[in-house]
This record gives sequence, C-alpha cells and structure tokens, in this order.
Amino acid sequence: MKLEKILDKLGSIEKNSFIKIIDNIISKTPKHNKEIDTILSSTEKGLKSVDNQNISKIFNLIEDEFKHYIKGEFQEITSQLDILIDIIIRDGNCIMKQDWFSRLYETEIKQLKNRIKMLNLDFVNEKSELSPSRKRDYTIYKSCLSTAYNNDISNNRDAKITSDELSIILTLEKQLGLSQEEVKLINYSILPIKKLDILEVIKGLKNIGVIFYSNKENTIYVADEIVRLLRKIREKEVAEKFYRRTLKLLREPIINQICRDHNIDRKLTYSQKVEGIIKEGVPFTNLLLDHIYKPGSTLTDKKKTLNELCEKGLNLNNLKGSILEDKISSLIEHFENVEKDEKVGISIDGYDKLLSELNLSLPMLNKQLKDQFELQDEFVLKADFLLDYNIKPRDVLDLITKEDLTKFIKDNGVKQRGDDILNILEHYKDVENLYLENYENVAYRNINLLKENGITIKESELGLKFEELTEVIFKGLGFNVDNVFKNELNTKKDMIDILINLGNDEVIIVECKTSKERGYNKFSTVSRQLKSYQNLALKNNLRIVKILLIAPEYSDDFITDCEMDIEMNLSLITASTLSNIFESFKTSKYTAFPHVLFRDIIINEERILKALSK
Repeated sequence: MKLEKILDKLGSIEKNSFIKIIDNIISKTPKHNKEIDTILSSTEKGLKSVDNQNISKIFNLIEDEFKHYIKGEFQEITSQLDILIDIIIRDGNCIMKQDWFSRLYETEIKQLKNRIKMLNLDFVNEKSELSPSRKRDYTIYKSCLSTAYNNDISNNRDAKITSDELSIILTLEKQLGLSQEEVKLINYSILPIKKLDILEVIKGLKNIGVIFYSNKENTIYVADEIVRLLRKIREKEVAEKFYRRTLKLLREPIINQICRDHNIDRKLTYSQKVEGIIKEGVPFTNLLLDHIYKPGSTLTDKKKTLNELCEKGLNLNNLKGSILEDKISSLIEHFENVEKDEKVGISIDGYDKLLSELNLSLPMLNKQLKDQFELQDEFVLKADFLLDYNIKPRDVLDLITKEDLTKFIKDNGVKQRGDDILNILEHYKDVENLYLENYENVAYRNINLLKENGITIKESELGLKFEELTEVIFKGLGFNVDNVFKNELNTKKDMIDILINLGNDEVIIVECKTSKERGYNKFSTVSRQLKSYQNLALKNNLRIVKILLIAPEYSDDFITDCEMDIEMNLSLITASTLSNIFESFKTSKYTAFPHVLFRDIIINEERILKALSK
C-alpha cells in the first residue's frame, strides 16, 4: 500500500513518530532542500500541517537520508532489527494484524534457533555437506565476530560491537561472499537471542519510522516506498516475486549449483530449492554475475546467457549496457519500475475474472497463495485485496506449477501455443480499460512499462492513442466531445485535438501532448499552436470557455510562462491528475463534470477530488 494511502487511514498521533523523523532530517538540510522548501512554503505551521500527498512527496525527496538514518539503527546489533526487517519486507507482509505479526516473529525466532543448531553441528561434523572452503569462511567470520563482541567483557564492560568494529565485520562478510541469511545465523550463534515482547517490538519499529500502527484496527502497515528502501538496506535488490520469476527460468543443475554454494539441501524439490535460495538472501547481482553460469563460462558466454534469460524468459529485449554489471543493473531497474507502477498488466475486472476462474480450476491455489505470501485472511483471491499487498496477476501465475497451468489453460479455452503465462494474461485482458489504467504510461511514452503491463503498441502510435484515450475520459466525464463540429472547424494548418461543445456557441479546446522527458518545457511552441486554435474558434464566433493542455507533467518554467500569458484562458492538467479525476467522478453524485472546477493555472487535483466527494 502506498505511503499516502496509509497516512490517509491514520490519526495524527499514529503518524507522529514518522513525522518527527522526517522533520529532523529536513532540519539537517538534505540534498533536495530547495524542492522541500517549495512544498513547505504553502504553510506556516511546518510539516504537521502539510497534506498526506505532499508528505509522501517529501519522503521521496529525502529517501537517501532516511536510508542512512535506518542504517545507523543497525549499529545496535542486539536489537534484532535484521530479523524484524526481514519479516516486514517479505511479499505479503506489508499489512498485518498484531497477533499475526506476533506469530510470524515467534516462528522466525524458533526457526532461527533450529538452524543455528544445525550450523553448529556442521562446524564439527566431518561428513557435513559444507565444503572445506565454505567452512573456513564461516569460521573466519565467526571468530572475528566473537572477538569484536566479547573483547569488552575482558575489559569489564558490557559486551557490544562498536561502529568501527561493525564496519570491519561488514567488509569481511562482503569479501567472504556470505549471504544475509548466513550472516544472520552466524551472528545469532554468538549474540544472545531471545523472544521480545511483541508490543515492545511494534513500538520500537514505529519509533524508528519503518512501520505505522493503527490502534483502532490493531494493524501494522508498511508503506511500499519504505519496503523498497528497507530491501536495499538488507541488500535484497529486487522483491522476492521477481527473484522467484528469474530463478524459475533456470535449469535444475544450475539451481543445485547455487544450493551447493550456500549450504541449501539439494534433496529438496525444485520449488523448495528456489524458495530456499530466496530466503538465503543471496544478492541478486551476485546471482547473475557468478552463480547462474556453467563452470568455465567466458564473459561473452555470460552476456549471451543473461540476454537469452531476459529475452526468452522475461520477455524483455535490449537490456541497457555493454558490460555484464550494467546489464544486471538495467534488469534491476526494470523490476523496480514494474513494482512502482500501480498498473496490474490486465484490467482490474480482468484480474477478478482470472482469480475467480483460477479458484474453480485450482481450488488449492487460495491456500498456496496464503502460505506463500503469509496472508492472514481466509479467502485471498480478490483483486482489490491482493493489490493492496502489491500482488499482481503475473505474481499469482508465477506460483502455479507447469502441470496446473496446463490444466487451467485447457479448462478455460486459453491459447495453448507459446508462453503459458503470457497467453493467460492476454486471454483476460480488457483492452480499453487496460489502456485507461496505463494512461500515464502512454503520456510518458513508456514502451517498456506498457509492454510489461500487457500492451503492445508502436512508439509512433502513442501520440494518437493518448489523444483517443483523453477523448474517452472526457466523454466519461459527461462532456459532449463533438468530432463532427471539430472536423468542420479544422483546417489543414490548424488541427484541434479535442473540441468539447457546451452549447450556445461555447466550447472547450483540449490539446494533448506526450513526452518522454520529465518536465514538459516547450511553452513557446505550444502557446503559438493554441493561439492559432483560439483564433480559429473566434473567427467562427465561438466563445472559448477554457483551453486545456494535457501532458505527463510540466516544468516550473512552463508553469511560470503560462501564468504570465494574458491572451489565453489556459489551464494545465497532468495525465495522472486527469486519470484520478475520472476515477473519482465515477463514484460521485454528478452526471456531468462541473467544468467551472477547471479554474487553476495548474489544475489542483486535491481540491477537485474533495469537491467531487461532497
């Protein structure tokens, strides 16, 4: 669930710890201080009086500083912060009741203690599957950690690890190639581990700003933005669902090779081994740099293997970068963009239909999904519910075995040739709704995200498609989009995109602009174009009630130039604002959108949404 949505659900006291931390970071002049000052300049009462949308924007601006602050909390090495964060960043754990979190925490401590016992046995057992080199790595790390922790006792001080010692330990674990899970096991074989009181645990996490707790609902919330940040701190570069998607493309001998390197039982089933690798916390970059290739592979072989994995397995062509590291970074960036994108790959209605028919064909899927994502509700195959947990159709289908996918395809008349998952997504796609859900991606001409979300379109067609979708939205808002009248007015030189006929010779002119660049900044060009449309309308004795420009976003210079223009009654709307207005209008009391609300220079989304909700 997005940070803004969580903040909307909570009272001021429940948000207080988080606000204090943000306020403290702002007071230390972060690198985006100017942008933050611009947001705060609208209020004299400081951060506490800023609306939730702007708090979310400020958090995005201080993400690096917040990450540095959380890393500092890890210096308290006995806090169990690594254990707790590893629980709350798992897919499906962003919303939890208190008793459910307590159960997950208790299970984690129990499993950790059992695995520590097994590790200690491996140290002394000559027949252990641990290779001599790995046993040596573990022994070196354990000895150094033990010295750092216990040397205070000999000096009659409380046992602890200083920040200097911790930096050396962190360097050591990296050089030895230890996974996060291996580090955790060795750490807690030295440090005392005990189950803490769950209310104290929740209070501690809330006080450092990584969770929110609703007293009324007895529920923990972890914002999607914070989950991504915590994952980076724990060196988990991609969400588990994307890690799983990548691992499932590998042949079993390669999976066994990875298991051998990280002390994972190779006698487990293929799926269990995949889950074991994910839980082990092997960095995604390390996996793709070293672990997925045949022994003796050259750099050229590795690049070819990675390209084939992405193109044939992930349906992702043309990874950026010429060197292996750059290609991996490009893949990680792609997964980050897919995760941040709120679109689901098929329409919401299509997702509900897919889940309903999956439940009929595969009645065990509900339990499988509950177990995999540690969900508390009894029935979880509901689109709105899963989307709150950022679980999309592709994430659900990735969990289903090949045999069950084949059964589902046959049961529901899905095309059988080609990739099973892509065929299923295509079958449940509602094209118009899907395009409308991806309206902002069309505006930004984001071909990669459109493709990931199930839309195939040529880049040359995006401008016209954006115009068509904008027309659909204005019709949906109850306006008379008059194409007949528009065609009568248009000349070879002046071609208005959309003409809204209000009757009595009154019109609204709408111009649509797509742009890959962040911050649309071509006011001089677009103003000449709009003024020629204005003159065209005036020559035909029409009264122009408003001129609207729709684009993905606008630069500060563009907005300033617009404010200084006195010849046009022009308002600017971002694609996301228009899309959100349309969604809010559907549930409002109005049958036609009151166009008088289009009165700002840059349309204020929050004000319009409040007006529609009354």
